[in-house]
Amino acid sequence: MTEHETDIEFDFFEDDEQPLPGDPPERERPPVRPRGPGRPPSGRPPAAGVTPLLRLAGLIGFAILIIVLLVFWFDSCQGASKKSRYRGYMDKVALIAKNSEQVGRELNDALTTPGIKLTELDAKLTGLAQQEEQDVAAAEKLEAPGPLRPAQRDMIEALQFRVSGLRGLADAFRQAAKDQKDTTGGALKLAGQAERLVAADVIWDDLFKDPSIAVMRREGVTGVKVEDSNFVPNSDFASPRFWEAILQRLFGTPDDGQTGGLHGSALVLTKALPSGQELSQSDENTVTATTDLGFAVTVEDTGESQEVQLKVTLTIQQSPSPIVQTKTIDLINAGEQKTVVFHNLGLVQYATRTTVKVDVQPVPGEQNTSNNSAEYPVIFSLG
Repeated sequence: MTEHETDIEFDFFEDDEQPLPGDPPERERPPVRPRGPGRPPSGRPPAAGVTPLLRLAGLIGFAILIIVLLVFWFDSCQGASKKSRYRGYMDKVALIAKNSEQVGRELNDALTTPGIKLTELDAKLTGLAQQEEQDVAAAEKLEAPGPLRPAQRDMIEALQFRVSGLRGLADAFRQAAKDQKDTTGGALKLAGQAERLVAADVIWDDLFKDPSIAVMRREGVTGVKVEDSNFVPNSDFASPRFWEAILQRLFGTPDDGQTGGLHGSALVLTKALPSGQELSQSDENTVTATTDLGFAVTVEDTGESQEVQLKVTLTIQQSPSPIVQTKTIDLINAGEQKTVVFHNLGLVQYATRTTVKVDVQPVPGEQNTSNNSAEYPVIFSLG
């Protein structure tokens, strides 16, 4: 083959296709207009252009969600921190409140101790005042949350009233000892000092406890207890009659150390609870033994003197072990009646005749003890 024979030109790939006989004439294509800069293509946008927008919208939504969650988390942490501050403060207040209440109980014990001397009572009151001063000092060191600061100032004032009341009682007893014949005048001075102790309880409740509860409710703090603190054990504490009877008992008579006149106590009646059924000593009593079974025993001071630490014992005689409970009446005045309640007695025997016995301990100097006890025939039923 020669050089010209190998040099083959494939011109048929470049020539326009010729129409065959019988084919329709080919329509001319419109010229393609050049696309200007920034002009979007005509027709449906390509999917590739939507994806970035969707991703951006998703990221924005996720960012908003994170921000909302952070806000809730911050508020939650802030609320927990606030509750922790209030709880920590109230826990410290509770210790002070309980210590102060214990001082009040010791005051009541001192005033109702049989045979206590004025010198012993004076020393006891002075010691109690010193203990209460420690409660005042502890309260002054507390850092209350801002909204509770006014209430804390009132709480400190209540404790200070207790200190001044205790010291005032000690001074009044010393003055009364100088003129033991004027028990009426001495009782008036004692009642005036005791009013400070009564006022302290009112201040604690009305100016500390209730406002503190209101503040925490307003601040959205829940589940934090505001401790109560009751110092005065007797509702007659500010009554001159209450203190005159105490002075008469303390001074007594030179020969026997007892207040002049008769001494006595008596069992008045016994009721089954919760029905209120009064028990009879002569007839058989059917008592429904509910889960809150109890007995209410009423006792009277039948003498002419105030009595203290009067013990009342209830016994349910059953086998193999009887049920025995003892309650104490701290103080009862001449002619006064008081009721003690016995609860949480345990399991009693049903459909079996038993005896419920009540004994009132004779007071010192009591001559007639025939009315100090009673026995009641009882059958307990399930109702």
